Amino acid sequence: MTAPTSPRIEQHPDIMALRAHSEETTATPAAQAVEALAVLSGVYLAASPWIAGFNGATTLTVTNLITGVAYACMVGGFGPAYERTHSLSWAAAAIGVWTIISPWVVAGHTFVTAAWVSNVIVGAIACLLALAMAGLGMGRARR
Repeated sequence: MTAPTSPRIEQHPDIMALRAHSEETTATPAAQAVEALAVLSGVYLAASPWIAGFNGATTLTVTNLITGVAYACMVGGFGPAYERTHSLSWAAAAIGVWTIISPWVVAGHTFVTAAWVSNVIVGAIACLLALAMAGLGMGRARR
């Protein structure tokens, strides 16, 4: 059982400043656009085996489904809880890199061209969007 938080802690100037910084960072149209595009790329990654037509490669299909859902959930959480999740943008970039190399690691040479083209493109986009999220956070912190 956890103890209730003290009302004094919620009113601490540092916590209030951190929340204000978080709201300021995520309220910009650029941050919202980057987050929306990142969520869409995660959803595409999860559905790509059926969209691009390589759902016969079961290991790559499962890998894309899991990493796509994980990426979409991760970047979707950046907006409402930025003060607690901004440091996770490196993990989102790592998922993008994994997406690029996963056809060769998971499926070996048994995949179709559509699989690696789709994964390389969506992986690069996912990586760039994760770096953009990190950059938006750092750019606000410098100001």
